[in-house]
Amino acid sequence: MTPRISRLSKRGSFWASASVLALCLWASGAPSVLYPTYAAEWELSSTVITTIFATYPVVLLVVLLVFGSISDTIGRRRAMLAGVGLILVSGLVFTAAPDVAWLYIGRALQGAGAGLAIGAASASLVENNTSSNPRLASSLTTASTALGLTLALLVSGSLAQYAPLPEQLSYGVLVFLSGVVFVAVFMMPQQAPDARVTPWRPQALHVPRPALRVFVVATLAVSVAYSVGAVFLSLGASIARELTGTTNLLVIGALLAISSIMIGITAIVLQRIHSHLAVIVGAVVSLGGLALLELCASTGSIALFLLWCIVGGVGYSLVFMGGLGLISRATEPRHRGATLSALYLFSYLFQAGTAIGAGVLATALGLAVSVDVIAPLVGILALLTAILAGVDWRVRARSQVPLAQ
Repeated sequence: MTPRISRLSKRGSFWASASVLALCLWASGAPSVLYPTYAAEWELSSTVITTIFATYPVVLLVVLLVFGSISDTIGRRRAMLAGVGLILVSGLVFTAAPDVAWLYIGRALQGAGAGLAIGAASASLVENNTSSNPRLASSLTTASTALGLTLALLVSGSLAQYAPLPEQLSYGVLVFLSGVVFVAVFMMPQQAPDARVTPWRPQALHVPRPALRVFVVATLAVSVAYSVGAVFLSLGASIARELTGTTNLLVIGALLAISSIMIGITAIVLQRIHSHLAVIVGAVVSLGGLALLELCASTGSIALFLLWCIVGGVGYSLVFMGGLGLISRATEPRHRGATLSALYLFSYLFQAGTAIGAGVLATALGLAVSVDVIAPLVGILALLTAILAGVDWRVRARSQVPLAQ
């Protein structure tokens, strides 16, 4: 007789889903500390480094376009298992990488894995939330991704600086964690199929018309966060190295981790903030962070760099958490996976464009000029987001629509 597998409770499934989000950001951030090492070893330009970084969101975009609604039909659990499995394989590819081509392959696998898993995990958090606080899912999504990124930067920096096989061991940790998360997701209950959902087939992502306006606001909010994150993760290590004059990868990783720590703290402390207010305040704070980045690039001040990490982390957390809070409560469960995937698709498109643009400019004209061009463009996006969020909030208050209260 085959032994029956003991499945996780709803609360256990909630935390298993959170671990998937943390793993996706761990995978995304794991190579960041090592980019200067790869650049020095293989004589790579800033353009090459940022295109390696951008391979992740570009592949993720393709996967979201084709498979964005898949978790609504095959279930959140199966979609997450497929995504986590690809992330595990990406760790093996990075571990064995003999040249730069393998880095592109590894990033592509990470992007494909995140594309399958991140929308499903975000939807699963909403659906398995046992708390009376409806905004807990969006705040924990933010905190989980911040935790994954923080640990990736610190662990990768420590291992790369002090352990043998610096370009392999951190990915060995990623492979191990992927295996643990895979088992946790496997233990989640099977999702009963929704009779109203047709069998999956490749199709264009669809946003329900009643949620269209809030979808635009939420997508712009997450895009602001991801655009700031693109500059931070693709060029942050190079900026920190240039400002501090250190080649110690743990120091660089610790500096970069300050921002992700602030993302997590903000998400936990302000988890009950109104979603519209979070987007507006976060966009304004992000504008301040971009101004600090401009000053940092022009003055070469390490103090301003640290302040940028702090302010940028707070702004990222608020716009990301607020955007997810808005869209999660505006969509029905049968459309939630597809709608969240559409949101991530456009947000990662902004991230890819920002990363590639920053890298090309940094290679051709230097880091300072790259920041001078990119920061104002992201600032305009943040300002537009704050205005549209304010308009949507006012319209909903007048019509008394109970969204994200």
